[in-house]
Amino acid sequence: MAPQDQEISMKVYRYFTGKDDVNFCARVTKALNEGYELYGAPTMTFNGTDVIVGQVVIKEVSDESEIPQGLKDALNQ
Repeated sequence: MAPQDQEISMKVYRYFTGKDDVNFCARVTKALNEGYELYGAPTMTFNGTDVIVGQVVIKEVSDESEIPQGLKDALNQ
């Protein structure tokens, strides 16, 4: 653990949205392989052209270095 990192206990939340296609599936698959878990039911709607889907994933982290930098920045505002 780097000196600036501290031990914590936090759930990290991510909500993926996008067209129902292979790219959306790849984003969720990548998160699952990074240790995230599916949370809740997926969502689906139609915007007149495309089916738009959403899926929440969460991950319990115990080290500050595991929190995505953008989320760290937002939490520190």
